[in-house]
Amino acid sequence: MKIFSALYDRVLRWAAHPYAERYLAGLSFAESSFFPIPPDVMLAPMTLAKPKRGWRFATVTTVASVAGGLAGYLIGWLALDAIEPLLQSTGKWDGYVRATEWFVAWGFWAVLAAGFSPIPYKVFTIAAGAMHMFLPAFVLASLIGRGGRFFLVAGLIVLGGEPMERRLRTHVDMLGWIVVVLGVIGVVIWQMR
Repeated sequence: MKIFSALYDRVLRWAAHPYAERYLAGLSFAESSFFPIPPDVMLAPMTLAKPKRGWRFATVTTVASVAGGLAGYLIGWLALDAIEPLLQSTGKWDGYVRATEWFVAWGFWAVLAAGFSPIPYKVFTIAAGAMHMFLPAFVLASLIGRGGRFFLVAGLIVLGGEPMERRLRTHVDMLGWIVVVLGVIGVVIWQMR
């Protein structure tokens, strides 16, 4: 079933939109504090559509993501009591508790790892604020983690160029289904914990 090929082509068209960079910044900001879709889904096609602007797109994504991380930090700092019921009702409370345990043990390194990896960064931004993590350390870890991730994505596409785009187009449906299956497995494992 070729669902992902059509989505891939649509995202490439969106990436060429005159306001695509603004949308990328908005998505990056939102994902760092409350929104579930990572900015990589826009960064990669935008870089494919305009490879010469890939480094700029990675910079925009990083800066907006760290700004969104600061919003998450403020949510944790100022409003944890207000959002606690939401975290519990959406099943995110255990993740939040685990994140706070990581802060006690790892602090700076926990934020850096969450910024770079597919671990939900927003949970760590809120936990960092709730734990009153030293703000300059939080910002530095976020810049390194998020910047490393987004510059890696853009760099692979810029350096891979046209051959990378052809390979991605050829395998996008298989990759899409693999991500779906891994996501379902991840949710099942998460629920079993």
